[in-house]
Amino acid sequence: MKDLAVRAEGLVKRYGKVVALDGLSLTVPKGSVLALLGPNGAGKTTAVRILTTLLEPDEGSVEVAGVDLRSAPHEIRQRIGLSGQEAAVDEYLTGHENLEMVGRLYHLPKGQPKKRAAELLEQFGLTEAANRPAKTYSGGMRRRLDLAAALVADPPVLFLDEPTTGLDPRSRFALWDFMSELVRGGSTILLTTQYLEEAERLADNIMVIDQGAAIAEGSADELKAKVGGERVEIVATEESDVSTIVGAISDIGSETPVVQGRDVSLPVGTGAKALMEVLRRLDDRGLEVHDVSLRRPTLDDVFLTLTGRAAEEAATTETENAQ
Repeated sequence: MKDLAVRAEGLVKRYGKVVALDGLSLTVPKGSVLALLGPNGAGKTTAVRILTTLLEPDEGSVEVAGVDLRSAPHEIRQRIGLSGQEAAVDEYLTGHENLEMVGRLYHLPKGQPKKRAAELLEQFGLTEAANRPAKTYSGGMRRRLDLAAALVADPPVLFLDEPTTGLDPRSRFALWDFMSELVRGGSTILLTTQYLEEAERLADNIMVIDQGAAIAEGSADELKAKVGGERVEIVATEESDVSTIVGAISDIGSETPVVQGRDVSLPVGTGAKALMEVLRRLDDRGLEVHDVSLRRPTLDDVFLTLTGRAAEEAATTETENAQ
């Protein structure tokens, strides 16, 4: 097993009668990405706050970068970077001054804070705005500046709490590319996200949590397997045709077709072969349909199956019970 950059066992956090974390355990191997997925209030941000020393757990143990949380939290802070849901920048300082200040707080050698600030401003496309007060930045620019601040000390472990929330698609894709580069360079990332596409693209491992506990874990493909295989999706032209369609194709699939209005969903185990057989039978019976397609399960399906809520029901920013 690869060396671990993050290890947490049995984390419990209570606020009166509210249990924010209920025995959460997780590991993140060095040089990998773990994505935490879950509905609003699932405990994702509480977990990040504990792992980054901002909260103390009521129970459980944590090691980050080989350092025990309870015995040396100050050492952990020297080895991590954190970008929270809200961009933590000083609005009255320029972009360059913000990053230079962070460098001084990390006690970088003389001359390094200014040099590192310039490097990061260029990497994040903020050079032209470097000498403008951060209060003049757009939301996306502030998010990029905040992420740059988390990287000033070149930490081996990064915690990113919904790092691309509020960004336009172009900026989001650019940050995804940058995060991938960081991991290729040896960084370890734990991120929470509301974007299932983000988890699928970036994460080596995905953990779905709900009500403070892990309810599923694995790669994107492994999680998709939990909700079954492919489906042939048919949209009938007329609702009166649905029963005829079901009768024609029901023995092709691995399970009974699911009907909702004019929509017929047939779980299949043979993919394109099953689709071709469905099309042949519909043609033999002279049945015209509005649409037919082969659909593979997505992380949205996983999210809905495991949590009972669609991904879009998760709030754009997580308001934990802890807040």
